[in-house]
Amino acid sequence: MGTPSFFFYDLETSGLSGSDDRIMQFAGRRTNLNLEPIGEPVNILVKLNDDTLPSPAAILTTKITPQKTQEEGITERELAKTLIEDIFTPDTIILGFNSIRFDDKFIQHLFWRNFYDAYEWQWKDGRSRWDMLDVVRLTRSLRPEGINWPTTEDGKPTNRLELITKVNGISHESAHDALSDVNALIDVTRLIRERQPKLFSYLFKLRDKREVKALVNLENPQPFAYASGRYGSEHNFTTVCVPVSPSKNGNILVYDLRYNLDELLDSLKKQAPDYIANPDVKLRDYLFPKFKELAYNRCPAVAPIGVLDSQNGWDKIELNQEVIEKNYASLQKHPEIIERIKSEQLTDKYDKPAVDSETALYDSFVPDNDRVRLAAIRDMDANALADFHPNFTDERLPDLLLHYKAKNFPESLAEDEAERWQVYRAARLNRQAPIFLAELQKFEQQGADDFILEELKLWYESLQDSDY
Repeated sequence: MGTPSFFFYDLETSGLSGSDDRIMQFAGRRTNLNLEPIGEPVNILVKLNDDTLPSPAAILTTKITPQKTQEEGITERELAKTLIEDIFTPDTIILGFNSIRFDDKFIQHLFWRNFYDAYEWQWKDGRSRWDMLDVVRLTRSLRPEGINWPTTEDGKPTNRLELITKVNGISHESAHDALSDVNALIDVTRLIRERQPKLFSYLFKLRDKREVKALVNLENPQPFAYASGRYGSEHNFTTVCVPVSPSKNGNILVYDLRYNLDELLDSLKKQAPDYIANPDVKLRDYLFPKFKELAYNRCPAVAPIGVLDSQNGWDKIELNQEVIEKNYASLQKHPEIIERIKSEQLTDKYDKPAVDSETALYDSFVPDNDRVRLAAIRDMDANALADFHPNFTDERLPDLLLHYKAKNFPESLAEDEAERWQVYRAARLNRQAPIFLAELQKFEQQGADDFILEELKLWYESLQDSDY
């Protein structure tokens, strides 16, 4: 094993969908575990391919136009290779601010489209990942002392990075520039580590899902403190939950003991008398996030309930032991509701269904016999790819290979392959165009940045001129 280090990273993207949108800027910085910088920062623009119309809202925020990425950026293929070989190296702890729910999904799909394993960078060879957003949330709710915490204009708690830096006098020159955000996040991480070292060290261990399972499990189900964006700003995003049943992908279903299940069900019966009795109705839709899945491998910010007994912890989240005990008793009276929520959770998918091979990463794992071929593809040039016609087991891979060739080695395409690529590309752009044009018109009416809007129009027109 080598020397562990942090790699803080942030992305600017063409939109909000990790599967359908694209990375336009990757920035990051390595530090040692004392948060001292190692080497030079990384700041890379990534060429936006001609099969993508970005969200005008995203481009107006980041100021990174498609044309700028084309002029100054590297390809997705080059980014994937750089990340694997030079950045996400063994013993690296990869982290960001909301990175597990947002940025990591873009990285997973980047690797998928370029024939790298989509997950090994998160765990193999001593690697791990962490996320400072929930660390910030739990620190604010349970151990806020020594740190200034921002609020919105109407007095509600907010954990936006640019506001945390502002109220604590931390330099943050350009919010929504990836490298500026990374430098600000390192400073905020250092602030929490200095002011609340015990909590920081405890949450650092929860990168290991075994540590999470030791606290949140069905063998010995106990109430625990839990910070999540799902729980809302009115209680600082923190509540007390208890594990109730298995969930999909080896995760666990937990219940928010801030709520009395008898009262929730009585209210539902009054609102919609047939709702509970109707088996076609998804009861979880009404009871979410009271019932919520906890994913062991997403570094959840959890803590033993004993942390609430000191430093006025119960008061900070506006709960008390009596309420928790009463609501736990109410929950235990309704095993049929727990079983129904569990069944709905296990049989249904929350995720948006895949529309093509590029968005189908989460449908299944790649069979072992195909993985060898994928490794070979990464080293092939145009001539080798032109002569490569594998008999894949995984039905997603033939189209994925076609797209990879078209975007990186178009000269390797046979005539029929080039035609198929243009059909796919036109369909993808046609799917994106209505939303793109509607957003563009809205921002024009609002008088948004003329230069950015003009660049977006030119990008759209250039795609039409190139066989679209």
